[in-house]
Amino acid sequence: MSAGIRAGLLLFPLVAFAIWGIFHVPSPHNQMPGAGEDITLDALPSLPHWAEAKLPDFSSYQDVSGKKKAFFSFLYPRIVLANSRILIERQYLETLNRKESLSESETSWLARQAERLRVDEDPGSDEMFRRLQARLDVIPPSLVMAQAANESAWGTSRFARRGNNLFGQWCFSKGCGVVPKGREEGKSHEVAAFSSPYRSITGYIQNLNRHPSYQQLRDLRRKARENGRFASGAALAAGLTSYSERGNEYISELRSMIRYNKLADYDHEFRDAVLENGTRELVQLASSSEETALLPGRVDEDSSVNEG
Repeated sequence: MSAGIRAGLLLFPLVAFAIWGIFHVPSPHNQMPGAGEDITLDALPSLPHWAEAKLPDFSSYQDVSGKKKAFFSFLYPRIVLANSRILIERQYLETLNRKESLSESETSWLARQAERLRVDEDPGSDEMFRRLQARLDVIPPSLVMAQAANESAWGTSRFARRGNNLFGQWCFSKGCGVVPKGREEGKSHEVAAFSSPYRSITGYIQNLNRHPSYQQLRDLRRKARENGRFASGAALAAGLTSYSERGNEYISELRSMIRYNKLADYDHEFRDAVLENGTRELVQLASSSEETALLPGRVDEDSSVNEG
């Protein structure tokens, strides 16, 4: 096969995604209560300054491989940041579950988490803990990356460029986002705008963790944990039939992207370097002053990622 043909084959998917991103209208299941909703978790260190950085101009890349590498390198530290903060909360939840009695402040914390994750159970009840444990959990990096690439045309779609929206989340307050081209008359939805791509990632994770449409994803994740495994992105993709009108075709496409771009390597890195950390190490990750400290291979090099 000639070099020209190989280059064409590599370029075609990016061109196709870019064109599709211009016209794509996300699924109504990807709804945000409001683009400005505060979904920051309780009792966590302040976000590092780089979490609020805007989306780079990925359309400026001429080299396909260079664009992909830059896109994934931008996303991964933000995925680690978001997931680390979830793991801190999850560990605190498990600590409370082991206690014989709860203080007023602990019960209040549980009630706030239950409201945020849409768990309608009595605070402190066994059923509340069971359901919160199923919802207060991480999303594997490979799935986040594949969906971000798919939904945002590798960070070049109109919604990504104008609203830092990488996953096509909707909102319903006038002015909360970007009005889709070709929106039907009488419809009021917009594609949510976020202050940064990091906020889009946390909104996307929260959506998967609480929306009824993604119960299958949460069940697959819970069963994997019960069996002592970390569910891969390819495995959890099975729970996303409602994310797109294309259903199973969409799932197959995500899995192909994970496989072709070797995104499972990021899951392995996250599992080995982040997932089993204690609270102290997670707090360091969740407040790292340098985003490059969270890139693959860097977390284990310096356990004090927040120093220096």
